[in-house]
Amino acid sequence: MITVTAGILIKGAKVFIAKRKAHAGLAGKWEFPGGKVEQGETPEACLKRELGEELDIHATVGEYMGESIHQYDFGTVRILFYRAFWDGKPIVSKDHQEVQWVPFNELNRYDFVPADLAFVEKIQSGTIFSN
Repeated sequence: MITVTAGILIKGAKVFIAKRKAHAGLAGKWEFPGGKVEQGETPEACLKRELGEELDIHATVGEYMGESIHQYDFGTVRILFYRAFWDGKPIVSKDHQEVQWVPFNELNRYDFVPADLAFVEKIQSGTIFSN
């Protein structure tokens, strides 16, 4: 099982999402930013590192929001979702072909990686955040 983290960055009633590059696995799909937990690394440290590497921000990892487990052709992925806060400086994508702030109620218009879909549904249903 591959364990990854994902950061849920919120601005008003919008959430930050990123589109995977064309040459990446699951190319062209949208996701919540984050990445694979390295050996000896806590999920929180992983998310802080990944958000710095991918978005050029200094992030603070907040509360644990839940997890999703999905079986892909290449293996099983377990995503740990955390609320994340950043230092307010502009987000600069270094690892995605596109990024957007999307209203909670419009997330279903985007083609997400399968493992993120359960969390998209939680956000849209108001289970996690209210609109």
